[in-house]
Amino acid sequence: MKVKPPTHYSFLPKPLDKLDFVGFFEKDPFGNSLFIKRFLMAAVGWVTYFRYTLYNTLRIEGTEHLENLPVNNVIFLSNHQTYFADVIAFFHIFCSVKWGFRNRIVPPVYLLWPRARSYYVAASETMKGGLVPRIFALGGAIQVERSWRAKGQDVKRDVDNTANERIALALEHGWVVSFPQGTTSPYAPIRKGTAHILKNTHPIVIPVVINGFRRAFDKKGLRLKKRNTQLSVRFKPPLEYSVDESVESLIDKVREAIEQELPKEKMTWL
Repeated sequence: MKVKPPTHYSFLPKPLDKLDFVGFFEKDPFGNSLFIKRFLMAAVGWVTYFRYTLYNTLRIEGTEHLENLPVNNVIFLSNHQTYFADVIAFFHIFCSVKWGFRNRIVPPVYLLWPRARSYYVAASETMKGGLVPRIFALGGAIQVERSWRAKGQDVKRDVDNTANERIALALEHGWVVSFPQGTTSPYAPIRKGTAHILKNTHPIVIPVVINGFRRAFDKKGLRLKKRNTQLSVRFKPPLEYSVDESVESLIDKVREAIEQELPKEKMTWL
């Protein structure tokens, strides 16, 4: 799949931006400083590192599928178990891969210069729920208004038509993590918006399957609930798909790829 060169944004006017070799004045498509973002990612990384290595154990598989990916237009589709612990683990792994490590985040030298071209899709209400989420939002959150869920309740409201535009901007600049079910509930349906993103932006799709986060952390993923838990993050090979496929076909492929098909033992017959 053909990938366009990554976009570049700077606080400096052209052509002075070419003199910024270190990236002190580089920004993301939404106007946030990448230098500050790297600082925040490093700080959060050091604070959370031992949650994945000392208090719990993190088994990582499949990072060989990440090693030769382009720097942009890659979307990671995963099942979802907590608001923040899943994403933070992904960012640890992305930075580790950037530094040449495979299937491990030890030692954490990668936090000296984290991978800043990383984004994640999150519900706006989640990112506004206190000081810590607001800080995390600066680390690459693409905030969207969910049309079907709000404050733990089912709702019906207008679709956030600008969400896909923001995701497209992030994909042109870097990697995006998205949870296509839009909720931490297991086996929830895949939202149609995911299929439209694939059809409109044609990204490389890396399916991810995670486990153990729901047992180890609270729902927000900020508080440890159970120690000595086996966490796992498994990256699969790029998903083969065609932009000409129907929305329903793409939804089925994504559901199967992230292993969220309802098990037969959980099915009930009418």
